[in-house]
Amino acid sequence: MTALDTPPVPAASKATAAPCMDGRMRLVLVVLLVAQFMLAVDFSILNVALPVIGKGLGFSLGGLQWIATAFALAAAGFTLLFGRVADLLGRRRVFLGGMAVLGAASLAGGLATTPELLMAARVAQGLATAAVTPAGLSLLTSAFPEGPLRDKALGLNGALMSAGFTTGAVLGGVLTDLLSWRWAFFVNVPVALAVLLVAPAVIEESRPVERPRLDVPGAITVTGGLLALVYGLTAAGEHGWTDPGVLVALAAAVALLIAFPFVERRSAAPLVPIRVLKRRTVVWGNLAGLLAFATETSLVFLMTLHLQDVLGFSPLAAGLSFGVLGAGTVLGGLFAPRFIGRFSPRTALVAGGVLQAVATLSLVGLGDGPGTYGLLLAATFAGGIGNMLAIVGFMVTATSGLPDAEQGMATGIATMTQQVGITLGTPVMSAVVVTAATLPDGIARAVLVNAAAVLVAALAPALLLRRSRR
Repeated sequence: MTALDTPPVPAASKATAAPCMDGRMRLVLVVLLVAQFMLAVDFSILNVALPVIGKGLGFSLGGLQWIATAFALAAAGFTLLFGRVADLLGRRRVFLGGMAVLGAASLAGGLATTPELLMAARVAQGLATAAVTPAGLSLLTSAFPEGPLRDKALGLNGALMSAGFTTGAVLGGVLTDLLSWRWAFFVNVPVALAVLLVAPAVIEESRPVERPRLDVPGAITVTGGLLALVYGLTAAGEHGWTDPGVLVALAAAVALLIAFPFVERRSAAPLVPIRVLKRRTVVWGNLAGLLAFATETSLVFLMTLHLQDVLGFSPLAAGLSFGVLGAGTVLGGLFAPRFIGRFSPRTALVAGGVLQAVATLSLVGLGDGPGTYGLLLAATFAGGIGNMLAIVGFMVTATSGLPDAEQGMATGIATMTQQVGITLGTPVMSAVVVTAATLPDGIARAVLVNAAAVLVAALAPALLLRRSRR
């Protein structure tokens, strides 16, 4: 019987036995949340600045997208591997090492004078993110016992990560307009230094008692598959889905990822044990999380197109408009632990997905007049609440019922899901937009597809995960 299968606890007894965070727990939480927030900001902080960077360093128009793609390839492709490395070498050690690399790479990116140096810095930032994110999440899940305290910590973490993605778009525009695009890199340096100074004193080392060997064939298979998948999805947005290079990359991704479970079955110390891959909470929880991240981040892309190309907003004004989305995600992250405690992680996945789907569907009614701006703000705010409720439900579901020794692996899978979802959504929605004759019609069509995907993410847990309460 797992933590998700335990019978309901009476409300009165839960209220009297509710644990509280002590001062050290709060300090650990603050350090880890600051690091995770900064990583989320890095996913989007350069998006607005790309044209300025291109002019300043001499990037070709086609090469600009690789500033973002180089980061996404490294961050998504190596996450699962580094999650297991953190289990083997020590999560705090990998966390601190990744933060040091992130600070150094950010400094190098801000000082870059050629496209090659900037691209190397972005790859290093992506690798650091692949190390810090699962290590930080596993430190969080192992520092807080499974139950209300962990739910609260994951809720705050999810809220700040989603808010960080939105903040990055706004902050990138502000820094580029007022100072220079280089400050989109430099802003990471003092934060990384602060974390490196404080973390060793407050975060204890965490690793399994018995360290398994690293599964090299499994690591090569899954990392190669993820790299091919992210490359294929990103290249599809630029060259189209029928491009030979895109088809080869996606075929290689499918072949490697299908082969991964067979490689793991024959491994003495698998990167992801088959029994974990067979857990419904892991499989369906991560599927729901994948769709939750893919749909919300791609919706930001669609609404950016609507604001700038249909309503005529400036990039900075469009970025500031997503402040309401950030507010909704923060509110959803604060509310999610209470909702999960009152109901269940599965109910959070379902309810959050339904709310997000309804809010997204309402955006089909957007027109080309300024009167629809209020609808956009209201729908993105409500959708942000639903999306964060689903994301926290996904994180709790995907990491519950596993021993501390496997938390690095579990959070590595969850982080991989998050980063692949972020990368997956935009090229898919771009491909839908171009199927229509006009841009407004294409956006409306993509919004419908987005809402349908959210609904699938909500229905899968409802049908395939048993209802339970801790």
